[in-house]
Amino acid sequence: MFIRILGMAWRHPRHMVAAYVALIGSSAFALMVPRLLGTAVDEVLGGTEFNAMLKLAGLILLVNALRGVFAYGQTYLSEWTGQLVAYDMRNAIFGKLQRLSFSYHDERQTGDQMSRATADVEAIRNFVQGGLLRAVQILMLVFGAAGLLFMTNWRLALIGLAFVPIVAYRSAVVSLSLRQIWNYVLKTTGKMTTVMQENLSGVRVVRAFGAQEYEVEKFDVVIKDLSESHIRVSRIQVANSSFIQLVFAAATGGIIWFGGQEIVNGRLTPGELTQFIFYLGIIQGPVRMSGMIINNFSRALSAGQRIFEVVDAPSPVQELPDATVMPRVRGHVKFENVSFAYGDEPVLRDVSLEAQPGQVVALLGMPGSGKTTVVHLIPRFYEASEGKITLDGTDIRDVTLESLRSNVGIAMQDVFLFSATIADNIAYGKPGSTREDVERASRIAQLHDYVADLPDGYETWVGERGITLSGGQRQRLAIARTILLDPPILVLDDSTSSIDAGTEHLLRLALESVMKGRTTFVIAHRLSTVRHADQILVLDNGSIAEKGTHNELVQQKGLYRQLYELQLLPDEPTIDKTIDKLTARSQKGEARS
Repeated sequence: MFIRILGMAWRHPRHMVAAYVALIGSSAFALMVPRLLGTAVDEVLGGTEFNAMLKLAGLILLVNALRGVFAYGQTYLSEWTGQLVAYDMRNAIFGKLQRLSFSYHDERQTGDQMSRATADVEAIRNFVQGGLLRAVQILMLVFGAAGLLFMTNWRLALIGLAFVPIVAYRSAVVSLSLRQIWNYVLKTTGKMTTVMQENLSGVRVVRAFGAQEYEVEKFDVVIKDLSESHIRVSRIQVANSSFIQLVFAAATGGIIWFGGQEIVNGRLTPGELTQFIFYLGIIQGPVRMSGMIINNFSRALSAGQRIFEVVDAPSPVQELPDATVMPRVRGHVKFENVSFAYGDEPVLRDVSLEAQPGQVVALLGMPGSGKTTVVHLIPRFYEASEGKITLDGTDIRDVTLESLRSNVGIAMQDVFLFSATIADNIAYGKPGSTREDVERASRIAQLHDYVADLPDGYETWVGERGITLSGGQRQRLAIARTILLDPPILVLDDSTSSIDAGTEHLLRLALESVMKGRTTFVIAHRLSTVRHADQILVLDNGSIAEKGTHNELVQQKGLYRQLYELQLLPDEPTIDKTIDKLTARSQKGEARS
């Protein structure tokens, strides 16, 4: 994990090299200061002339000034490098999330994914800026100061550095403890983000059910756990810092005691003892800073593990290396013995169907029967477990995903709109569309009259998830967005469920011209919207139970006939009897699953 984080930083070699040059310069000048100060003490005690002392003082000021210049460069370049690494990682996470199939997102929580792109990336940035570079500085200062101490007086150096193995062992133990805690902290942060994201997205449901107190208590449990974990981290850090400070105090005392005897015996000068104390201070600073480095290192390893889980996640839907670009198709869609499962749970079983170019194919069935899954397999949002799907005779696995999906337009049941204008939302899938194109698609979707009456027209801002629009208006906007793509294959996934009967009639008449010449799959619960389809497929428990036209299926007296009687023959005894049959069938299907 550390090697991968290091590799991310070295993607910017010029910044890293420049930062290390500044770091080396800053450290070198820092090591010169104690030597000059020790020399100054000996010169003063030796009665050196004023001019010589003035030159020495000027040299000390110059060295400190140069040290400051290099330290500024080090800090600036470290921050710059850290931000570049964060930029790369956020792009890597976001780009990967765009390429992962629906099945990956079905199993992940949005808040946790957001936490990985924010808090976890920030942990990596802090490590690169304050750990990866400063660790080298610590090594330079510690070994440089230690070498100078041994050159001055090896006996005194042994006393002053005797604490280093103790501190090193202590740091290793603390690092292991902190990594385990930071793993838990980052996961808890993801839970906190998830709770908040779900609460804000479902704020109307929370208010409608008066669940504010329940939500507050749920959030309180998570943040209390998070706070306690941070307190544990702080307790370990403070204890480690206090321990290091105590060890250094003992080392300083030992140096002063033994150094005094060395001065008396003539083996050490006062200036050299001063150097020892200053060099010990130089060593003490980085070693005490090592607590922060260890903390950043432990947190970065935990964050890196979570980030690379996303970056390395395999997608069930893979594009072949030699995939070809699919041209605009005529719209011949064929399923050959297709099966699909979510994990170990089968959803579709041995589905075979064929839609000729320009045909309208309707999919009906009870909730969970697999209708939406069938149409999601066409653009490879999911990968079929078995069987083959072809468009105009070409296996969809042999073409690029982009060219495949450009041939399929979908108006989904769960309409998602972005925080943008109405015009931007309609033109989302086709950037550069003219206002005339947008208005034409809007007229077909029976949305234009509503938009034209708004004060800002098509420049009206749509709130988050289209919350400023009604359900029917959102679905009509989604249909307009799909129409604008002009795809040869059109999928309407229950796209009229939030539209009143009058608007549905007008929309159906308008869509007839759009559907002409396109292969259209319509998922609906209202038989009035599908009775004129060229094919009607009735799905039951993941299999095609019935297939035919409206008149053919009514004569079969099967599941479609039961739905027909329930919706179009408003006779109470018939409805009650049909409801009982459908309920029994649904329970039987669930028992088999």
